[in-house]
Amino acid sequence: MTTNILDNIDLRALGELLQQSRKKCGMTQADAAKIIDAARTTMIAIEKGERRLKANELIKLARAYGRSVSDFVRSRPVVQPFEVQFRAVYQRSQEQQAQIEPFILHLEELCQNYLELEKIMDAPLPRNYPLEYQVTDMPIKSAAESIAVAERHRLGLGDAPISQLRDILEQDVGLRIFYLQMPQKYSEVYSYNEQVGCCMAINANHPEERRRWSMAHGYLHFLAHRQKPEFHFDGQYQRFPENEQLAETFSKYFLMPTSGLLKRFNDMYRTHGKFTPTNLFTLAHYYGVSVETLVYRLEEMELLPTGTGDKLRDRGLKVRKVQEELGLEQIPQRIDMMPLHYQHLAIEALDQGLITEGRFADFLSVNRLEARRIAEALREHSSGMMEEDTNFDLRQIQTAGK
Repeated sequence: MTTNILDNIDLRALGELLQQSRKKCGMTQADAAKIIDAARTTMIAIEKGERRLKANELIKLARAYGRSVSDFVRSRPVVQPFEVQFRAVYQRSQEQQAQIEPFILHLEELCQNYLELEKIMDAPLPRNYPLEYQVTDMPIKSAAESIAVAERHRLGLGDAPISQLRDILEQDVGLRIFYLQMPQKYSEVYSYNEQVGCCMAINANHPEERRRWSMAHGYLHFLAHRQKPEFHFDGQYQRFPENEQLAETFSKYFLMPTSGLLKRFNDMYRTHGKFTPTNLFTLAHYYGVSVETLVYRLEEMELLPTGTGDKLRDRGLKVRKVQEELGLEQIPQRIDMMPLHYQHLAIEALDQGLITEGRFADFLSVNRLEARRIAEALREHSSGMMEEDTNFDLRQIQTAGK
């Protein structure tokens, strides 16, 4: 006897997925009911999990929602829709909503995939979340620096540059950070709920220096405004609200801590007897920030005169040209759109036969040809270690001759 997968499926979870997909399409329950030649009350019952769906009805609805049937019948976590969290933000402008909504939905899909991979591999992303920082009635500058210092201390970063910012936030804190190809004006999308945790989409089209700034900006929202979703883009505000001022101020203290920056500035000054544009470019490269950002920071610390950035521009200094002349290579652009833990879960699931190659490609949002290339790269990256070595306790290893 042939088994109908719909006979054994969780009707409530299926109903919730169907409801989310319908809403994403902007369809009403009455619209959906017409697709399966049913009454609206039937559609209500289906979405509540009170009425079993027929196979032909599921096919029709999946087609109408632009999804595959497998999206609904395979076991996967149901994630609270991000658009609900962003509803208040959307109300600012319909134009903004139309522009940013596809990226929010994509981020939501990726986070759902992430939970699904964790479930398949039984390997959830460890969370090392601090309590939310309370900043009410605190001066913004003091609050931003205080949080930056506390987080650096909590993560054992000292006052050194954070060269692997994305990896640290993913692996040491437990944030889900994806890179998405967004229009130039968008920097970052931030969301949080208890089920998924902190999720961010960073604009992959920006240079690495700006991505790092956007990540630090989003990190502050997680630290101090955890439950408030946000998308950030150029020209968004005529006057920055306090939470945005705090996020921007935090970024400079977190990426360029006062104590470390002051020490390195003074070392350069003592060595050369002056602080030259060469020192400036070298220091910006060292901290992984733009020259413009570093100039503003040094001006604010009164280490450089106000207006130094404008004077450098008037002198016609071309940042990239000067960097090349100084032998300063561009900060490597991270090309992996997906978080490392996500990639590892996907390749392990594929290699253990727990997902198909097609599903692997879906997880990575690429076609199958590109998925094969990525799979080979991931396997090559982890090669050199025998399977029996992976669980070996290095504390018990015996040195040669003993």
